[in-house]
Amino acid sequence: MSSDFSRCLSLLRQEKGISQRAAAKDLGISQALLSHYENGVREPGLAFVIRACDYYNVSADFLLGRTLSRDGTTIVSPDELYDYSTEKDNVLHGSIMATLNKKLLVNSVGVLFDLLGKTGRKDAITAAAQYLGTAVYKLFRHLYRADGSQNEDFFSVPTRQFLTGVTTADMICSEAEYVDALAAHVKEKGSFPTMNNDALMESYPGLYQSLLQIIHNTGERVNRQLSSHNAQR
Repeated sequence: MSSDFSRCLSLLRQEKGISQRAAAKDLGISQALLSHYENGVREPGLAFVIRACDYYNVSADFLLGRTLSRDGTTIVSPDELYDYSTEKDNVLHGSIMATLNKKLLVNSVGVLFDLLGKTGRKDAITAAAQYLGTAVYKLFRHLYRADGSQNEDFFSVPTRQFLTGVTTADMICSEAEYVDALAAHVKEKGSFPTMNNDALMESYPGLYQSLLQIIHNTGERVNRQLSSHNAQR
């Protein structure tokens, strides 16, 4: 059984906001055994998988990491996803700055995932998607709850857990999985696409400028923060 199962099992329990002991009792197993399942030490049988699906109200495909949809529906091809960038007038309403920043990110993510696709590492692609997806989740949720009038039942992660960093922890875990996947690729002597400046400019003549801009902006901002921190010491 894949590591996606143990990770998903643990995250679903955290989303439900219950302790491992309480979940184990509800699922009819010992806390120690549930801990083994959540940490990937042992693999459960089919009967437990079915109970866990019913308990967390998700499909077996979702619990096993075979789909991103909780009800088990899958996207057959990328063509099924709506692509806003293909619209003739895709300027975000009311803000040129929002549109420019969106394009910088969309273009840069496009380069990233195309490069990852060339490695063929599905685990690296999944980890990268999870990391970026959680980042979007965090920013949207902060925006959603900013004026204090919205009902947060819209989200399955309890507010208290969200505010105390469970999504940040999820990003850290995803980043670690991403680094591990790339390290495994190196160990297996897998090939990487050429990523020097000339090669990237040739492969992505329109998109690479956006990535360069993000690298430049982020570098300046981080170095400025480091300089400020060092000056205060």
